[in-house]
Amino acid sequence: MTPTLGPATGLDRASDRRSDREYIDGLLGADNVRFLVMANGKPVVVSDAERTKASIRWFSGKQIADMGLAVHEAIFMGTDPKSGAGHFAVATTEHYARNAPVAKELLTPIVDLRSLAAQGTMKPEELSLVSQAISLANWHDNNRCCGRCGGSMSNKDGGWKRRCWACKHEVFPRMDPVVIMAVNDGERIVLAHEERFPDKMFSTIAGYVEPGDDIEYAVRRETLEEVGLDVTDVELVSAQPWPFPHSLMLGCMARAPSIDLKVNTREVAEARWFTRSEAAQMLAGKHPDGLWLPGSQTMAHLLISRFVNATA
Repeated sequence: MTPTLGPATGLDRASDRRSDREYIDGLLGADNVRFLVMANGKPVVVSDAERTKASIRWFSGKQIADMGLAVHEAIFMGTDPKSGAGHFAVATTEHYARNAPVAKELLTPIVDLRSLAAQGTMKPEELSLVSQAISLANWHDNNRCCGRCGGSMSNKDGGWKRRCWACKHEVFPRMDPVVIMAVNDGERIVLAHEERFPDKMFSTIAGYVEPGDDIEYAVRRETLEEVGLDVTDVELVSAQPWPFPHSLMLGCMARAPSIDLKVNTREVAEARWFTRSEAAQMLAGKHPDGLWLPGSQTMAHLLISRFVNATA
């Protein structure tokens, strides 16, 4: 089992040719080039009348030009393995999409990625490609100016590098590692509710990997900080790219010898132990108190399902 929001593998990223400006320009100028458009980090999609199916709306080079969208900062996503067509992502704003001539007719509907993932209306491979594009666009937005001298940064290598015009400092897309863990004692699992969560939603605890951490230490440190438990037997289960804004979720299982919770309310609003049967009810959306869990697009869902289906 893997989360439905996973690695983008459908296109050949041609990483060995991204620095070849002539190659990138050739792809951009070809008749078969295709563009994914994001407005404020939300993809433009094609959907049926009932909104039960959705797919990426791919635009031609002419359509992009007609809408007045610049391609000098287009992000190279890769080439189609069969046709060789270059696929790029272009970022704009929702204000432009709703008001600019031509654009307001073509750039619709615009749907939040979280909604697409939760609704299950888009194929996993397309969700993952959109996720990659959004993660890269977020990185670009956060690196407009040089962190060394304050100069302006420009797009290089098809959007996979930014360089300062003044001091020539270069930066590359990064992922922020996050440990997310199913802390359990073999029979019960710790789940928490954060202030930012929707009402009655619980999830596994998580936290960023800090300098000086390895994965195991980060799991132990974050668990102790958030719920006051010392854990052992940390096992890395899986990893997931998560574009909010550009994280790498490191899914782990961990065993807690003690069940004495000491909840740090500065970190989480509430945390408690749930039995395997209660967790199963939450996964099925049938908990008697209406408690529920993140959807199948998430690492938390995978970890909780692993606990529910494990032999005690």
